[in-house]
Amino acid sequence: MVQIGNVLVSLDVFKEKFCCDLSACKGACCIEGDSGAPLTDDEKKEIEKVLPIVKPDLAPEAQAVINRQGVSYYDITDELVTSIVGDRNCVFTCYDDKGCCICALEKAYRDKHSNFFKPISCYLYPIRVTEHPHFTALNYDRWLICKPAVIKGEKENIYVYQFLKEPLIRLFGKEWYDELLQVAEQLKAQKYF
Repeated sequence: MVQIGNVLVSLDVFKEKFCCDLSACKGACCIEGDSGAPLTDDEKKEIEKVLPIVKPDLAPEAQAVINRQGVSYYDITDELVTSIVGDRNCVFTCYDDKGCCICALEKAYRDKHSNFFKPISCYLYPIRVTEHPHFTALNYDRWLICKPAVIKGEKENIYVYQFLKEPLIRLFGKEWYDELLQVAEQLKAQKYF
């Protein structure tokens, strides 16, 4: 791992290639998994504010779950996550005209109906953030459903840290990201990848 400020970054973030390929995976990361997307308390509040805007785009089953338990719950690891439908789909999934799963929260943002983009845990994927008492750890998460993203990343020569430039800047700031780029150049110069 490499330390940048109080953030430890897995070397895989520098050496692995990744670029989402929605045409291939159809947004499976919003559908598959054991629980919803990790949330912060502030994100939960933002989602609750934008809920009246996004709710009409949600499936009736998702609306029923939200009406019953709200936009989030604590999973078996006691982590705050988005509510899910049928033990898998995030309640904020909706579909475009090509059958691709999209995030209703992101759709509202892109349509300029909201200032909230989506949870940082979604925006940062395939990086998973782990908070520790004295530092934050960033690890690359490998998931079979993201194989098309790995193939596309290889084809287009895009590394994880490059693909996630915007969310990394959103979370840690431009100065931090610039330092990350310097570390990437040093690792390349050392022929690490």
